[in-house]
Order: sequence, then structure tokens, then C-alpha cells
Amino acid sequence: MDIALLIKAAIMGVVEGLTEFLPISSTGHLILAGALLGFDDDKAKVFDIAIQTGAIFAVVLVYWQKIRDTLVALPTQKHAQRFALNVFIGFLPAVVLGLLFGKAIKAHLFTPVVVASTFIVGGFIILWAERRQSRNPHTVRVADVDTMTPLDALKVGLVQCLAMVPGTSRSGATIIGGMLLGLSRKAATDFSFFLAIPTLIGAGVYSLYKERALLSVADVPLFAVGLVFSFISAWLCVRWLLKFISTHSFVGFAYYRIVFGVLVLVTAWTGWVTWAA
Repeated sequence: MDIALLIKAAIMGVVEGLTEFLPISSTGHLILAGALLGFDDDKAKVFDIAIQTGAIFAVVLVYWQKIRDTLVALPTQKHAQRFALNVFIGFLPAVVLGLLFGKAIKAHLFTPVVVASTFIVGGFIILWAERRQSRNPHTVRVADVDTMTPLDALKVGLVQCLAMVPGTSRSGATIIGGMLLGLSRKAATDFSFFLAIPTLIGAGVYSLYKERALLSVADVPLFAVGLVFSFISAWLCVRWLLKFISTHSFVGFAYYRIVFGVLVLVTAWTGWVTWAA
């Protein structure tokens, strides 16, 4: 396989891993990176979704102790059963609404104005959520994921569905949405990571199955390189983010989103990037 193509796959993997779990929309960054690299055909779009699995393996590794303890305790311990139930409940809305509306959203909402608007609006929502929690600490009802109720999980799961709108950011929707719903920054971030495991694995497998006619055995090295680099960069990013949120807010990411939204409009207006699904 062409070495240049493998290098592009590695770069896209790094972009995916670094942006998937930050509240800045990995999809928007993958589109921009793909346009800059000339890696934006139909197969590349399947590749972008498939390499999310590499990022998920990084989350599994970082949270392995919690996942292992939950699986071991699942048959007998109520707290483990409640946690697993919460993840399942939070995952369901994305499955149902994704199957019902995913194709229509992809066909009609993937426009420069929509992408830019969600970036910018999302930035201001982050600023509002952070200001609200810092000024009113009593709004935090849930300190960690183990004290979440099934209703909390359902609400966060419904908020996650907003990420079907291009530019919203799945992690941004779940983390900031969770904070607005009364979760602490740490609880919202942790639950966002756990919720990502079934959501992104499911999306990756479904995309590969649906577009299997575009793929061949010759594509294995390309996807393998993307997965490996996505895994490594996501592992570094998740570990960094967990340390970061213990002493910092998401305000910096809010300003970044606003600037990136303006960048989307400029690149679309000049024809530099084709913002299409």
C-alpha cells in the first residue's frame, strides 16, 4: 500500500484520538484534516467512523479497573447492576433516534452554516454551564457516576442525541449537558466516557457493515494504522483530560469552539473545505 496513504491514515488517527473526547467535535476536525490531506472520498468517510473504535479501546484501558470490577460484581452487587443499567439506558436513545433520523440529518443538516452555528452556539453553552456551576455550586446533585439514577442516565442519553447534529460534539453534549442536569464536572466526564464505549463501537460496526461494498482486504493496513494511532493519541488525551478537569474548567474549549466555528464559515465561503457528509 502507498506509504503516503498510510501517513495520511496515521495523521487522521491522531486527529480522531485527540478530538473524540474533548468537547470540540471530532467530526468537524476530521473533515478539515481530510480536506487538507486530500483524504475525503467515500471510503475515507467510513474510515473516519471506524477508527473511533481505536479511541474507545483507549477509554477501556484507562477505565479498565472500573469496568472489570463492575463485570465481576454484576451478578450479585446492586451498585454494579445499577451502573450497568445506567449505561444501557443512556445508550438506548442514540440507537433509536440514530436509526430513525440519522440518514435525514446527514442529508439535510451537514451544511457549513449548521456546522459553524453548532460550534459557536455550543461554545456559548459551555461558557454558560461553567459560569452557572461556579456561581451556584449547590446545583451539583451528583458527585460521581455511582450515585446517578436511571433518570439521570436517560436525560444524559437524550442530550447525547444532540450530537447527531454536525458540529455539536458527542462528548461536549454529554459532559456539558450532564453538568446542566446537575452532575459534577467529574461525574459528567466519566459518564460521557463510559457512554462512548457502546455508542462509538456500535456506530463503527454499523458503518463498516453498511458500507462493506466499498472495502476490501487491501484496506486492512490503512484501517489498522488509523486504529493504532487513534488508540495511542486517545489514551494520552483521556489521561490528560482527567487530570485537567480536576483543576480547570472547560472555558478554554468554549472559546476554541467559537473560533473554529468562524473558521468553518471562512473555509466554506472561500471554497477551501467542502463541509459535506
